[in-house]
Amino acid sequence: MMTTRPMLITAAACLLTAALASAQTTPPKTPPTTPAQTPKTPPKTTPKTPPKTGGRSGTSTAAKKPAAAAPSRAALLDPSKLKAVAPAVYKATFDTSAGIFVIEVHRDWAPKGADRFYNLVKNGFFDNDRFFRVVPGFMVQFGINGDPAIQKHWADANIPDDPVTQKNLRGYVTFAKTGAPNSRSTQVFINFADRNTFLDSQGFAPFGQVISGLDVVDKINSAYGERPDQMRIQSEGNKYLTAQFPKLDYVTKARITS
Repeated sequence: MMTTRPMLITAAACLLTAALASAQTTPPKTPPTTPAQTPKTPPKTTPKTPPKTGGRSGTSTAAKKPAAAAPSRAALLDPSKLKAVAPAVYKATFDTSAGIFVIEVHRDWAPKGADRFYNLVKNGFFDNDRFFRVVPGFMVQFGINGDPAIQKHWADANIPDDPVTQKNLRGYVTFAKTGAPNSRSTQVFINFADRNTFLDSQGFAPFGQVISGLDVVDKINSAYGERPDQMRIQSEGNKYLTAQFPKLDYVTKARITS
């Protein structure tokens, strides 16, 4: 079954609904009203500030801790086995081509989302994944595995919705989804602006917050905007992205650090 791409809600409710319905792993194309898993075009209400650029930097105490043993690739081939319950609060450190940032996850904010994110990070799902959708003033999205042989097993590995208990404020981290219920899988986005609270009523439930390195998140290359085709990413992986969008920033290593 071909998966659709998650997207973010559009400024107009109908545009938003249509956008979400057509994507599973990225935010909507028109003005964001809800983050969907594969929205292609920036929401019309998205701030049109120029992409931020600058030196690559970012450090954190957590990032200096030794990494755990490399996860087994085989573990990522069977999502049904990755069901570990996450700690009540934990941190995930992301080493990226743009620098280092740390996400603190609170399980009571969105239990199912926190558990899924924990299992993805712990088992190396995000390693070498590209930040394929970056809309300045709105959000940065990632979470399609660069290896099609792995990604195909997660295309339909959805989790039930969580109630929205937090707001989609700047630095908050949320799973992308389509307009359909229980459509969250592996794609997540980091909010760039406090104005994204319009996503709350759309069912986008934040599960964590960037507590270190938000300046690094701001520097993630936005030159390609929403041009990368999510369906091609899923079917061709990093081979497609490195050939067509060679300057995309990416995760070098993500790990649970506390």
